[in-house]
Amino acid sequence: MSYREPWSKKHKKVTGGLQHNFSNSFSEPLTSDELINYTRERGDSSLIDEFYSHSLEYTPNGGSLDLREEVAGLYGSRICAENILIFAGGQVALQTAAYAVLDKHSHSIVFTPGYQSVLQAPEHALSDTTIIKLHPEDQWQIDPEEVERSIKKNTRYIVTNDPFNPAGTVMKPEIQSALIEIARKHNITLLCDEAYRLLEHNESDRLPAMADLYEQGISACTMSKPWGACGITIGWLALQDLNLKQKLIDIQYFGTACPARASELQAIMTLRSGSAILKRNLHIAKENLLLLDQFMLDYQDYFDWVRPTASTVAFVNFKGPLTSTELGERLAREGISIKPSYCFTDDTSDYNNYFRIGFGEKATLSRLNELRRFMEKYKHNW
Repeated sequence: MSYREPWSKKHKKVTGGLQHNFSNSFSEPLTSDELINYTRERGDSSLIDEFYSHSLEYTPNGGSLDLREEVAGLYGSRICAENILIFAGGQVALQTAAYAVLDKHSHSIVFTPGYQSVLQAPEHALSDTTIIKLHPEDQWQIDPEEVERSIKKNTRYIVTNDPFNPAGTVMKPEIQSALIEIARKHNITLLCDEAYRLLEHNESDRLPAMADLYEQGISACTMSKPWGACGITIGWLALQDLNLKQKLIDIQYFGTACPARASELQAIMTLRSGSAILKRNLHIAKENLLLLDQFMLDYQDYFDWVRPTASTVAFVNFKGPLTSTELGERLAREGISIKPSYCFTDDTSDYNNYFRIGFGEKATLSRLNELRRFMEKYKHNW
């Protein structure tokens, strides 16, 4: 793996510590007290007791059985605890999957714009990589025919992301089915980063998990987005292929093999209270989306978007005379943080005016008020 500079590194230098932070992409963060209270309300006092008195010995490689059982409950009948591998966060899960599937003789297909680790993990594993651009005029949907045209004899890996970060859109079911058929036809492993799954604004839009649908499919997920539990730093991979799982375990051994037991127990608390937490977080996100709808209507001469139908993020196009990089620098001087397009792609040529905003937190209203103040101050110059 050659050195890669994080795309967000420049952004953090520009926006670090700003008061009005649209850059956050997670749901309203839980506090430890809230998590204990959720657990107590369910009458699960033994879990609280274990949290306060657990041993500091190593946990099993790939996660403890009780957590793997809870995670498996998010999936269908083909996925049980044996099919779950726990990681210290989602980042390391994505990297480990790439190293397990790929080598310098392999070829991968990824999609841009997107989360850097989703796009570049195959390159870290020395794989030749084809990057397919997605476009707002297509509602950020993947074109399966373009994927088929990109297949090579040595293609071993396709990496998707749904719900889609940075735009908050959901893949059409027929496209998901077409991608699986392409992967099956060519014996390709298909990983879907499902970090925002369960945050569909309408539950009927939710797609089945990749691990449920495809025998060579992998679902990647993390506690941070739907549950607002970033600080627990627990992620996982779900998959049917147990031979591949063993390769993942072998590679994980040389990284962070054992998650912290405290994190595991907090993750169990979160998942067992998942219905209440997700209900709260979806309510906040949908209320904030209505506020964003009004903002986009009021300033339609300056902004447009493909309206998100899932997640807590939106990818917005600025129609004024500034690139999103320039707009982000102007906003930063006013104490407002957005994520310009360079945080989601190496090649910003098709996305120069796009930026991502997060709307998963209670503070969204006050942040929008500041953005309105900014617009009223400068719009007459545009």
